[in-house]
Amino acid sequence: MINNFANHQPDSLLSLDAATIKRVEEGVAAASDRAVRHTIKEALTRLEGINQGQTEHQINGSVRRFVLRSLIHTLFSVRVENLEKLPQTPAILAVNHLHHIDPLLLLAELPSQPYYYILGDARTLYNKLWKRFILSFAGGVIPLARLWKEEIAVMEAAKTGRQDLAELAAAIQDNVPSGGDIQTLRQIDRIVLEILAHGDGMILFPEGRLGNTEGKLHFPLKRGTVIYALRASVPIVPVALIGTYDLYLRKQLTIRVGEPLHFSPNTKTTKQEVESALETLQNAMIALLPANYQEPRGTKLLRYFLNHLLW
Repeated sequence: MINNFANHQPDSLLSLDAATIKRVEEGVAAASDRAVRHTIKEALTRLEGINQGQTEHQINGSVRRFVLRSLIHTLFSVRVENLEKLPQTPAILAVNHLHHIDPLLLLAELPSQPYYYILGDARTLYNKLWKRFILSFAGGVIPLARLWKEEIAVMEAAKTGRQDLAELAAAIQDNVPSGGDIQTLRQIDRIVLEILAHGDGMILFPEGRLGNTEGKLHFPLKRGTVIYALRASVPIVPVALIGTYDLYLRKQLTIRVGEPLHFSPNTKTTKQEVESALETLQNAMIALLPANYQEPRGTKLLRYFLNHLLW
């Protein structure tokens, strides 16, 4: 198996600078916000209705694509490679993750059929009123409640003697759901499998977090992507995003699509089957990434604004 751990530090070693602590405080505030909690609950309720033949998304896939594409192309130069490799039937896209803009970039360029859903961090999606308004109208998002790597780092630091972080760590424990309880996991599982059975597609980020280096994956990859593919009998399409870690006006962003990966369907997956499929996926994703990415030089207009727009 290929290892690629360079330039990735454990959550416990994250730099807890003022900006990181501020982000954690904002995350805790979002987790405590009744409007955020209500929006998450409402979205999940609508999504579970797919199994009863209800339509979750409120706008046509072509309209969603047009609106997002118009926005993205105003700000960036976008290159899409091998789009023809995408199946016209339900599939799971497994994508590396560098920035909160990644889901919007993908939806702006992917075909409108099948209709793709994204499993994304609930608080990042709904922490601002304008985001909640747009996403409640557009649909296509499965909000996932979970702890952030920064929050884990704060709690670990508090345990090792950082008294200045004790109050924040306690607030995290009291207000932020881990997303790891059985009820939540089963609900997400039902929704994902219902979407695929309904004829739609899924976009998943198997790293389970934002990466911090172009051309690198954060390991280990989460097993959920291959488990869903095996249980739903759908292919996994590896996709690489290049250039989204550091954004500025007119920067070239690249979406590179790989060959679909087909696995033998199995509703009762074994550990060996999952590990084998995960290794195949990992190698396919690595092969799509640039070996020696070089960040373009020169003037970088609106860099701070664009990098923080979706925080």
